[in-house]
Amino acid sequence: MASTKKAVADTAALLPVRDGEDPWTSEEVAEVRAELLDEVDRMEQTIADAEAELSGLLREGSDGAGRDPADVGSSNFERDQEMSLAHNSREMLEQVKLALALFDRGEYGYCESCGLPIGKGRLQAFPRATMCVTCKQREERR
Repeated sequence: MASTKKAVADTAALLPVRDGEDPWTSEEVAEVRAELLDEVDRMEQTIADAEAELSGLLREGSDGAGRDPADVGSSNFERDQEMSLAHNSREMLEQVKLALALFDRGEYGYCESCGLPIGKGRLQAFPRATMCVTCKQREERR
């Protein structure tokens, strides 16, 4: 337990902040890390639920033999929605795992594009962020 507190305190001292921001406290670091770990659990459960639903939809079949075309269309739509949900959840899970890996390597809080601090406020609101707001906006415009 003492080594965990020391590791969190060491991490707090290393996390970058933008000009005008207060340094990270051990409590803030622990909170952000706990949120990332909770997000991993939540995303893994969301993926498992979506895959179970998708499996059920696939077992029902979608060939439409003897079924009303509206039912077939509805089933296909549901299947596509579940596939999309599972895909998006997997992408979010990868983002969270990347943030945790950066955290563990002492690289958390730096923009993966420009290398400048992401910003304490952004990371507290969106812990899996790996880019500063400016770089993320630039990426989304492309």
